[in-house]
Amino acid sequence: MPNPFLPLWEYIPDGEPRVFGDRVYLYGSHDKAGSESFCDFKLKVWSAPLNNLSQWECHGDSFHTKNDDDHVSDTSSWTGRELFAPDVIEYKGKYYLFAYIIGAVGCVAVSERPEGPFKLIAPYEYKNPDNCFGDGWFIDPGVLCDDDGQIYIYCGFESSFVAKVNPEKMNEIIDGSYQKDIIPVESPFEFFEGCSPRKIGDKYYLIYSPKKGSRLDYAISHSPLGPFEYKGTIIDNAIDHPGCNDHGSICNINGQWYVFYHRGTNGTIMSRRACVEKIEILPDGTIPQVEMTSLGFEDSLSPYRINPAEIACVLKNGCYITEKNVFTRCVTGIVAGSVIGYKYFEFGNDYSSKTMEVSFKVKGQGCYGNIKIVSDDIENGEELGVCEIGLDDGIYTARIKALTGRHAIYFIAGDSYTDWTADMFKGKRLFELEEFTFMK
Repeated sequence: MPNPFLPLWEYIPDGEPRVFGDRVYLYGSHDKAGSESFCDFKLKVWSAPLNNLSQWECHGDSFHTKNDDDHVSDTSSWTGRELFAPDVIEYKGKYYLFAYIIGAVGCVAVSERPEGPFKLIAPYEYKNPDNCFGDGWFIDPGVLCDDDGQIYIYCGFESSFVAKVNPEKMNEIIDGSYQKDIIPVESPFEFFEGCSPRKIGDKYYLIYSPKKGSRLDYAISHSPLGPFEYKGTIIDNAIDHPGCNDHGSICNINGQWYVFYHRGTNGTIMSRRACVEKIEILPDGTIPQVEMTSLGFEDSLSPYRINPAEIACVLKNGCYITEKNVFTRCVTGIVAGSVIGYKYFEFGNDYSSKTMEVSFKVKGQGCYGNIKIVSDDIENGEELGVCEIGLDDGIYTARIKALTGRHAIYFIAGDSYTDWTADMFKGKRLFELEEFTFMK
């Protein structure tokens, strides 16, 4: 599955991937298309079999803070606010959901199944409110069950903290265990929000968002309580793309490590969708930074299928992805100089063809434009050809130079106006891009 790897109408940010049994589960917040705010009043769970990461299954809603047509609120007696950034762990055959609720004491819920639904145990219990961030908010909890059975909860917004949880009473914070600034706010750490813990071998990792907000950084320690050593950035979702906050974690699936993250839509930091990239953990425990791609779980994508424009991993100079309805999403805001890019397509080894065709499905904007097709590098790549785009909705096709092998592809928008009219049409939206395909 390419990025975003869930169905393209689904918005699951703040992803916490967990492997339970023979499936990988994705827990996260739930956003809405075209939203002006973060998150929803419900949580959803998706999962896929470890041996087929293209078959993601929706398990439906797992927890609620408001009534809807099918469910009664799980928290009606004490709060009805939005749910943010949950995490789930397994302990003695049961699955525990740790949730953050805006402006309220966080809570813990339990299920016999990893997909839920989860039944509320209670809000967190703690003896000294002064020793709990935000008087018990426990923002964006990330939870670690260590090898000795001790459970740790890591949280924070603009400052971080860790506390021990009583494993026999999952909502009880052990008195005196609270420790502030587990990840410092000072450079180079610059903690902002979203702690996610992982233990790999004898090392403890915390994946988090730094102050700049578009990155996932990480730090390593030999103890769950630190001190942690800053190691760098895993991924940045704002390189050549409209940036938004980021929140996610890492997961080993069938021996391959992945980083799960999200990226925004609609030209905002809202309406975020789940994405994934392959990563490598080196022998010294460090993780080289990876680029954002269109690949998802794939090694390469086929240029010969009908590709939705919204799997773009490069969007520059004003263009962005928007959802018009559950069936229609496109790249909009395209003006002269906009760049729409994809990494990576495998064109095969057909050395007999010197040319191929490319076709674009567009929504016209009442003006003439064109698309320059470039491989490998926006500035210095090979120009394969140009496709002229007309005034109206339609399919526009051009014959261009053929490619073999694996390449990044960039579509660079241009207008077709003369010098004396250029100023009048500067910044005018040229067209909207819905789909495209290459043909030999």
